[in-house]
Amino acid sequence: MSQRFFWLKSLGMLGLTLLLQYGQLAAQKVYSIVSPGRTTVLELQAEEGKLSYQLFFKGKAITNRSALEITVDGVSLSTAKISRYDKPALHRESFASPLGEQDSLYNNYRQAKLFLKTNSGNQVRLDFRVMDSSVAFRYAVSVADAVPHQLRELTTFSFPSSPLIYQYNQESVFTPTLVDTFHTTTDLPVTLLADRNYCQLGEAANLHYTKVELARGVDGNTLAVKFPRDTAVLFSKQIETPWRTLSVAGSAIALAHCRTLNLKLADAPAPGDLSWIRPGKLIRAQLNTQSGLDCIDFAVKHHFQYIMFDAGWYGAEFRSSSDPCQVIPAIDMPKVIAYGKEKNIGVILYVNYVGLKSKLDTILPLYKQWGVAGIKFGFVDGLSQAGLSWLSQAIKKVQHYGFVLNIHDNYKPTGLSRTYPALLTQEGIRGDENSPDAFHNTTLPFTRFFAGAADFTYCFPNSKNSFSKNIKVSKAQQLALSVVYYSPLQAVFWYGQPNDYINDEEIAFYDYVPTTWNESHYLSGDIGKGIAVARRKGDTWYLGCAAGPQDWETMLDLSFLRPGITYTATIYEDGDNQVINKRTVTLNNTDKLPVKLLAKGGQAIIFRSGANNPEK
Repeated sequence: MSQRFFWLKSLGMLGLTLLLQYGQLAAQKVYSIVSPGRTTVLELQAEEGKLSYQLFFKGKAITNRSALEITVDGVSLSTAKISRYDKPALHRESFASPLGEQDSLYNNYRQAKLFLKTNSGNQVRLDFRVMDSSVAFRYAVSVADAVPHQLRELTTFSFPSSPLIYQYNQESVFTPTLVDTFHTTTDLPVTLLADRNYCQLGEAANLHYTKVELARGVDGNTLAVKFPRDTAVLFSKQIETPWRTLSVAGSAIALAHCRTLNLKLADAPAPGDLSWIRPGKLIRAQLNTQSGLDCIDFAVKHHFQYIMFDAGWYGAEFRSSSDPCQVIPAIDMPKVIAYGKEKNIGVILYVNYVGLKSKLDTILPLYKQWGVAGIKFGFVDGLSQAGLSWLSQAIKKVQHYGFVLNIHDNYKPTGLSRTYPALLTQEGIRGDENSPDAFHNTTLPFTRFFAGAADFTYCFPNSKNSFSKNIKVSKAQQLALSVVYYSPLQAVFWYGQPNDYINDEEIAFYDYVPTTWNESHYLSGDIGKGIAVARRKGDTWYLGCAAGPQDWETMLDLSFLRPGITYTATIYEDGDNQVINKRTVTLNNTDKLPVKLLAKGGQAIIFRSGANNPEK
């Protein structure tokens, strides 16, 4: 059967669906949902309660028939009957994204709903959204009684041939693996190469569910949902699962279209003034008063917004006897916070999960009284239903009290930064403190970063320490990654002490680079090979280019620059003897910019219009 015939057949099914909408729904076997731009078709099949889906993109079958299946108390959807089908409806919306990669997000999709009723009387609803190049679906279950019930999810993603996946778990390295040789699990989101198309499987809006990973399914072409910690998800009365997402593109760089999908699927924030939420850069202080004061002076000099006291400021973090309400004697916290307020620098405090679980409701009003600006959660439980449910209500409470939030360790984003904008960032990646290499650095932009912001814990060298244990790439790549990687809150000098940074010329790029953006363009790159990203703040553009473990070169189209304007481009690049060289050139939007990087190297560029150049 030709791809053209398949494509016409899929579009024809949409018309059949509309014709049968008010007819015998129980007799209808196939439902099709077509994206607004008609590039993407999700075809659903319902036969004797067995539900499946198949995704088509530009006339090509991206997936085989894949299972849409859950069980409630061990009872499969195969016992259910279709009671209603709400035809696909077009939705167009936009919303502001002041702390994001661009000012506004536009969300155009067709949505359909399929309703089922089981023999036991349970009501099941499946929601489907089909966008150009992406689809999303979720399950909702309602039961008549109020006793606890158990839900298991058996969703699968099956492909025409064995896909190559970029396997990882939490803060591990990436391991490219064919599914037919796959014997472990991988975190979501996961990026894969399937029959010359790049896909990403993801998850959005996980508030009260468990963590999901993917394992090999019944064959070497299939990935199946797996709960790594919980045997089932518990609920009473009703539950909505997180969204399962599947995005597709013809190239790795084009797959960047899915990087805001989680935000589009998450709930909007509650009405209210959120202008107090301040993004920015931070430096981590040593555990004494003088270091806190020195870090504040450093932050002022280098245009940072925060300092942070990390683990240990209230004692050994894993001991229940350590009290996050009591500061160790070496730190005069009131003095540091007061000095920070005088200089407009906020103080962020780390609290471990042990202290958070026992004293969250105590420390939030206390830290507000102290004048703390933000909180960093450490070693949280982002793996189980109990842990994620606790985190959701904790995030809400932190925002209510007016703190910005950074969650570290195994937690990953699912779009909740839209619902709770004070959640500026999270870790859940192998950042500089875990010594990533150039392959890892140039794989992250095509994988985990498509799910949302991440705190990379940069370890830029200084006059006393090269941090060679942590940094496996060039200095210029370190600078460039602050543009390539999106995080409204960035820890820049993770292990460095402020008085050791006397190389002002080398670190000047960090003085200027912002952490939120008006506009972003993913220009060129491929997984593990190289990446080039341009972002705009105000009238100034920033460009970050990073090479993988091999030399990398590309030609960049500068048409994103404002027409008719000549820009002075200040280029920070690798020089001899591991130093940063800086040079300037003039460019405009009709120019092409050649980029040629040595292995593990990088290049960071600031484009300024004539009147917007502080270096003149």
